[in-house]
Amino acid sequence: MPVIQPPSKVLVSGANGYMAMWVVRDLLEHGYSVRGTVRSAQKGEYIRKYFADYGVKLELVVVEDITKEGAFDEAVKGVDAIAHTASPVLTTGDMVEPALKGTIGILQSALRFGQSVKRIVYTSSGAAVMHEVDQPTTFTEEDWNLQAVNAFEEQGESASDFAKYRASKVLAEQGAWSFVKEHQHEISWDLTVVNPTFVFGPAIHEVADPTSLNFSARLFYDHVADPAKSDEVARQSLSNTLYTWVDVRDIGQGQRRALETPEAGGERIIISAGPWSWQDFIDAANSLDPPPQLSKPLPKGNPGVGSQHSCMSYLDNTKSQRILGMKYRSIAEATRDTFADYEARGW
Repeated sequence: MPVIQPPSKVLVSGANGYMAMWVVRDLLEHGYSVRGTVRSAQKGEYIRKYFADYGVKLELVVVEDITKEGAFDEAVKGVDAIAHTASPVLTTGDMVEPALKGTIGILQSALRFGQSVKRIVYTSSGAAVMHEVDQPTTFTEEDWNLQAVNAFEEQGESASDFAKYRASKVLAEQGAWSFVKEHQHEISWDLTVVNPTFVFGPAIHEVADPTSLNFSARLFYDHVADPAKSDEVARQSLSNTLYTWVDVRDIGQGQRRALETPEAGGERIIISAGPWSWQDFIDAANSLDPPPQLSKPLPKGNPGVGSQHSCMSYLDNTKSQRILGMKYRSIAEATRDTFADYEARGW
């Protein structure tokens, strides 16, 4: 029997984000009710309009600062499960404390006021799993990016933004597991952590233009749709297959399945479709028929060389297939639908 099933109500934190909007959409499409948190009423206006057809199935509440003590106390009341996606993105400044406080804070609220909560799914990151390597390496859920934590602890605020971001993902996730272990005899719910890799695919959150896309989606646009980057891609094409990727829509599906599947309880699960290079996506874009009608010509890069090099940091997705039954979208499908989105937006 599923842990939860429709019409259960799921709390989705940071509901207006790139990944979170797809989580909300997947849940609503499968008959669930959703309570989403946003930082201001204004940020909720677009979501209400986008999901207007679902009426009362979608509820929005304002949580201005997820790092404040008790920030989620009211939000967790009366929900059957929680999908915690709200966390600092790659930026400048402190990322560790907000990530840790936000994650522990929602778990504390669930402990104190989430009497009906059965499962919490926390979105961590592949950055909490893999570390920098100098030869092709396969990472599994057993691995932790302690390299980033050590760099942050040694360098403090002088550490690079990438090091801070990766350390924030590791420390926040470790904090979540420690909290569950410490309170295992008090909580009525269990925890599942999903670790997605680089996230690409069409955006349904509020986006004014390409410059307002989130970090990974902006990288995709700049390298695959903007010819100004073509020479740069050509130079990097034999050295930039470093990681794996996943379609944002598969994260939405993976989150729902992680909420429903009993066997996912207490598990850490990598969400990843496989290796990629920018050239793979560029070739897929140039193979679209009919060609997308965009405001700029497509980059060409070095056609065909994407498959010639190894994935340095490969995240094994076997567990997601075994426990969640995941079947991932392809590079061709993600590219087709992303460029259809660009075309519809007039980019």
